Amino acid sequence: MPSRRLGRPAAFWSVAALLVLVLAASGVPSPLYRVYQERFGFGPGALTAVFGIYAFALLATLLVVGPLSDHVGRRPVLAAGLALQAVAMALFLTADGLTWLLLARVVQGVSTGTLTGAFGAAVLDLQRPERPRGATVNAAAPGVGLGVGVLGAGAALEFVPSPTTWVYGVLTAFFTGAAVAVWALPESSPRVAGALASLRPQVHVPRPQRRGFLVAAPCLAATWALGGLFMSLGPSMLAGVFGVEDHLAGGLLLLTVNLMSAVGSVMASRWPAERAMLTGALVFASGVAIMLVAVATRTTPLLFAAAVVAGLGFGSAFLGAISTASRGIAPGARAGLMSAVFVVGYLSFSVPAIAAGLAIPRFGLAPVAEVYGVAVIGLALLAVAGLRARRRADARESVSVAAPEESLAA
Repeated sequence: MPSRRLGRPAAFWSVAALLVLVLAASGVPSPLYRVYQERFGFGPGALTAVFGIYAFALLATLLVVGPLSDHVGRRPVLAAGLALQAVAMALFLTADGLTWLLLARVVQGVSTGTLTGAFGAAVLDLQRPERPRGATVNAAAPGVGLGVGVLGAGAALEFVPSPTTWVYGVLTAFFTGAAVAVWALPESSPRVAGALASLRPQVHVPRPQRRGFLVAAPCLAATWALGGLFMSLGPSMLAGVFGVEDHLAGGLLLLTVNLMSAVGSVMASRWPAERAMLTGALVFASGVAIMLVAVATRTTPLLFAAAVVAGLGFGSAFLGAISTASRGIAPGARAGLMSAVFVVGYLSFSVPAIAAGLAIPRFGLAPVAEVYGVAVIGLALLAVAGLRARRRADARESVSVAAPEESLAA
């Protein structure tokens, strides 16, 4: 076990890189879903089950283990989660049927659920107080990670003779090493009593952050719901609605929306939280509207344009939502809050996409995508309305506080 600890800046960027790579691994199966369908002979229902079982395993883990690193420290939780990630990659490597594929996704979901809150909190712990970048990293990491994952898997499909063997062999080795190397990080969390009690399934939002969390929740739901549609059914929609069968094109669509979300996060990183969320939600809604036009007209370039615009809005809105929800959070409550943020995100990521997958055989890809898009736009506009209502309430409170002070001064 390493005896020397990394300095704070090196630890911050190491944690950020590991978070991105864990999320990249979670995105790797998406371009491979159609390959697995052909190899193992299962239909769209089984495909949505493979997608959904991962999300539900992740959600269950977040509800149970999410706040644990606030109590036992970040490093033990990170080491255990990375070891589980290595096991999941080994299961993907050896999978020879749908059952093994489902098992691999369950283990990967448990691992990612274990790691998400702890990594998110560690990034906030290790950021420089004078230049806080933790919220930006947490907002950009899903886009960068998923983008890298789908790009790598898509490239492997095109250029590597045995893509699944190559991809999962490399990832198994990497995460095995990372589970050991993570002990070189400094412990960044003050340990809080109550580790066993924290394992009771819960969504923990500290009282001072609840108002901001409720304002941010519709924005989180809207953005992650669209991400779930693209990640689960994007390549299938590109093939079934637009007639583009190329595997690399499906990977490129996923890469576009995810990398643009990372760009949107970075672009909005200097904005106040409410401005980032408001602007991002409006841009996001515009992108989804472009997607609806693309589906109605069967225009492939317009679909990619929609991915660019919606991705930019996703990044800005998600950054604003995280900053709004976590404003003033105490160090010993960070993992619990970040887990709550991702519970909302992954519920929105999984449940609507699974429902869409089940509806497709009856109603068809295009009609389901259109209804899905309208619902997502409604959620984004609900977030805008909630944010504006909060601004008005804050303004009224400021006036009511100022009035007695002015009368006393008179």
